Amino acid sequence: MSDVQVKFKGYVPERLPSGAIRHRVRVEGQPKRRIVIPVGPDDPAFSEHYYAARMGHSITAEPKEKAAPAASLDALVQDYIAALEISVDGGNASPHTLRQRRNLMLRACDALSPEGERMGSLHCDMPREAMVHIRDHWGARTAQADNCIKAFRAAYEWAIERGRAQENPTTGVRRVHRNKGGATPWTPADLKKFLKHHKEGSTPRLWLLLALFTGARRGDLTVLGRSHETQREGITWLDWQPAKKGSAPASLPMAPQLLQATRAMKVQGRTYLLNKHGRPFRTPEVLGNSVQLWTAEAGLSKRSSHGLRKALGGLLGEMGCSELQIMSILSHTEPTTSSIYTKSAERRRLASEAMHLMGDLKLV
Repeated sequence: MSDVQVKFKGYVPERLPSGAIRHRVRVEGQPKRRIVIPVGPDDPAFSEHYYAARMGHSITAEPKEKAAPAASLDALVQDYIAALEISVDGGNASPHTLRQRRNLMLRACDALSPEGERMGSLHCDMPREAMVHIRDHWGARTAQADNCIKAFRAAYEWAIERGRAQENPTTGVRRVHRNKGGATPWTPADLKKFLKHHKEGSTPRLWLLLALFTGARRGDLTVLGRSHETQREGITWLDWQPAKKGSAPASLPMAPQLLQATRAMKVQGRTYLLNKHGRPFRTPEVLGNSVQLWTAEAGLSKRSSHGLRKALGGLLGEMGCSELQIMSILSHTEPTTSSIYTKSAERRRLASEAMHLMGDLKLV
């Protein structure tokens, strides 16, 4: 306080028993007379109040217009989800992001606080410790925990920009999930085993060929169909815009095996992949559940659509494809992503050449 008193002569703040600061200013020429002003030196209106008090009078402070925050975490989440739905309708956000964030945040709101209250019923202006509690309630499901905090971080950024919240309690909440290498890439033996079990004309077989020969993500596999086909110089191509935000448009000639598999299906629909009722898969998650069942039936475990995508990237790298070629197939927009496949393949080729030279080394 001493620095402030030097800068503002006659300013004598007083700390009250409650811990609050009472801002007082001595009237110039009347050292025993002190006027209480409503704001301190950190407030933009301080100078106006300070100089008025030094002259012996006070001015009425105009009440600050405070933003009306959402009263509870429940209300903030509902408002954010409604705004995100509008973004999805306008094509500015992914339906997958909407589903994931809605599910995670609603479940977090139903979690109980250490005092036994629903987290959603608490005021949205909560301390960071509350978000740590929400993260920790996921337990061993660390990937969901991190995605939940990521969702709340976006929700609070949205709310703060619109004056619905004062602080972002997710700031400083660290991630807890450790990446264990991601999806397991399929091996040629895995592919043969799956195709041997699921015969031509079956949905599982078509799924594998569609995922392998397009490199499409799970969400795109649920929507690809005849409407995405186009003819160029007598060759059937698949053209589509991947749903993942920031992905480049995809355009690939259909491999003969894939084209044959799509035409072998007895039931044809709006999309290539149809569920047992002959309808498109409702969500990527529903397709993912079916994939787990199909792979288990074939005697495989921990195999997924993303694992096929990684296998395709690895195969392309082994075949000597350039980063730009892999980018075109996998819809990457940054060479650094595709370089994961080219660098590993190149290292193996260089190692092979080096060991071949080592074979000619004579040690004696």
